[in-house]
Amino acid sequence: MDLTVWRTFVTVCRLGSLSAAADELNHTQSAVSRQIAGLERQLGVPLVERHARGVRPTPAGEVFRRHALTTLTEADRAVRAARDVRDGGSGRPLAVGAVPSLASGIVPEAVRGLLDRAGHIRWSLVPGLTGQLHRRVIGGDIDLAVVTDAPPGLPHAPQVERRFLGLDRMVVVLPADHPRAGAGPVHIRTLADEIWAEDNDGSAALLRRHAARAGVGVRIDLGAADLPGKLALVATGHAIALVPGVLRRALRADVTTVGLVDAPTRGVYTITPYRDPHPCAAPLHDELTSAFAAAGEPMATSPVEAREAVAAGESEEAQQELRTQGR
Repeated sequence: MDLTVWRTFVTVCRLGSLSAAADELNHTQSAVSRQIAGLERQLGVPLVERHARGVRPTPAGEVFRRHALTTLTEADRAVRAARDVRDGGSGRPLAVGAVPSLASGIVPEAVRGLLDRAGHIRWSLVPGLTGQLHRRVIGGDIDLAVVTDAPPGLPHAPQVERRFLGLDRMVVVLPADHPRAGAGPVHIRTLADEIWAEDNDGSAALLRRHAARAGVGVRIDLGAADLPGKLALVATGHAIALVPGVLRRALRADVTTVGLVDAPTRGVYTITPYRDPHPCAAPLHDELTSAFAAAGEPMATSPVEAREAVAAGESEEAQQELRTQGR
């Protein structure tokens, strides 16, 4: 398949308009339409649908968009790497993967610390879900990934070394004018009548499990394609949502957070290949550890705090990790 067409499709999805995509790509609108139609014929499925204000991806189109965006990012990396060699560049590029919540703050901060310490290093950031990143570490195209054991869990594989960074306590994000804004930790029972929004099955599973332990149910009535979409639903007053504590400093200004009593947690890890690890992987892990500590978020990172958190059964993966480490 021609990646030029893939790039056109991703641009159409991002802008929500065939004409806007044509302007950005310096094509005619009819040329953009033909490219999308040709891609749909090749795949045998409709990828976009029209609405009053433009176009949007169909469910199949949204799935394809996510994979296409990853492929285009990797293709751009390949071109840059080849040109670096042509231009006399040296040193092995560092590919860092991260789940979206960690990619939004902690990981860039840690890489900044690494660069300040080690000097110029060519690096790239590859966002993805834990399972995707785990496979790509095994495949050799990511050198270090920051992942979590949130449902469906963190896979085990003999090719991968995993190192525990800490426990991240989930928080509830609210509209800035919500009656609970500014309150201390609240019990999930006080929020049981709210409408909730979710963007992934893992977070939804944590929320449902936490509510079930308290003997209540939650109404996850709204779905979002990604974290920014979920936050937009909260900011506009449609819902509240469960988000990782590490996101507190990176949230938009028109939302706020409140802690939960006995909040659900997820274990956060780095994973690296056992074979031929990147020379910067170990120092980056150290920087990530420091970034967690400096964040000042409500996370358990000490052995005592971690034992107390996992004793409540919130993070089975982290509990096993602590047993393995003898902590």
